[in-house]
Amino acid sequence: MARITLKNVYKRYDNTEKKLFGKKKAENAFAVKDLSFTCKDHSFIGILGPSGCGKSTTLRMVAGLEKITAGQIFIDQVCINDLLPKDRNIGLAFEDYALYPPLTIYDNLAFNLKAKNMPPAEIKKAIGRVAPLLKVDELLHMKPSALSGGQKQRVNIARAIVRQPALLLLDEPLSHLDGKMRQTLRQEIKRMHREIECTTIIVTHDQIEAMSLSDVIIIMKDGELQQMGSPLEVYDKPVNEFVAGFIGEPPMNLIPSVIAKAESGFFFTFKGSPLRVQLPQRYSALASDAMAVTLGVRPMDVRITDTDTSTPAPVAVYENFGDERRVGVRVGDGLLNITTTEDVFYAPGDTIRLDFNAEKTHLFNPETGIALS
Repeated sequence: MARITLKNVYKRYDNTEKKLFGKKKAENAFAVKDLSFTCKDHSFIGILGPSGCGKSTTLRMVAGLEKITAGQIFIDQVCINDLLPKDRNIGLAFEDYALYPPLTIYDNLAFNLKAKNMPPAEIKKAIGRVAPLLKVDELLHMKPSALSGGQKQRVNIARAIVRQPALLLLDEPLSHLDGKMRQTLRQEIKRMHREIECTTIIVTHDQIEAMSLSDVIIIMKDGELQQMGSPLEVYDKPVNEFVAGFIGEPPMNLIPSVIAKAESGFFFTFKGSPLRVQLPQRYSALASDAMAVTLGVRPMDVRITDTDTSTPAPVAVYENFGDERRVGVRVGDGLLNITTTEDVFYAPGDTIRLDFNAEKTHLFNPETGIALS
């Protein structure tokens, strides 16, 4: 087990010495900027964000495959900045399987152990312990060319943990797999993590993957930490519009709104739409007439109702997914998406009435994107 700590870590790929068409290229921006976090041992950490946000770079710096520009990385109390990857006691599984084609699966798993001059009996014992965890024990006599993509990824992960690392690093390990296999292997990785009791970090752009696997989620954008917390915390209490829109499927509705005062209280109003939504009581202390905000509400927190007090709205889009229906209502220049499990059908142009779950709404500053509380 290992406790992982990053303190003010920066990474920049410096190309200032290179020239393009006889001119000096502009200095690169930071790929990772002032990143700090601590995760306790035996935890499962998900680093989540869009492509190019710095999540894989962060993992590679922890692994020792990238040199950090500034800052410190600790495993337990040891600063590992200058340690070689082989001295960090880590296991690493990449997106690509990178198995040795001429070798059997047993020899692929044993390769690193043999390089450490481990006795054959101990190698056999280590493989015998790990292979059943990832259900590759029946594949040991085979070669990689005979395996499916899912089986190859199981072997890839087994090879990373057979050396009994203190820290297991997984870089987009499921991205090459189809939907059903991804779900199956997610469950296997979660079970394996509990059994080997190893601190694990997974890098992914798939928020469902991060939510289902992780104890702690670290959300990054443009190389910077946006929010860190449990899956429930980042889902229920996003700190900004980016996190609110990135976490959740379908994503949160983020609608520009102006608060208007009426005799019965404050309402959210929307440009180009007659839709009006009562302001929740918990926002009354910060609300003022003509105040511009961004209203955030998840599709499952907008209910279709038949009460006369709700605002009518025309249906723009209807989608049936079998277990749920998704309805889109035009609000100004955008769509308000609604998810319902009711067995209903709407044609475009049908009028429905909406009721918001007021306690599940979120307010954001439209200029900074920061959550208002």
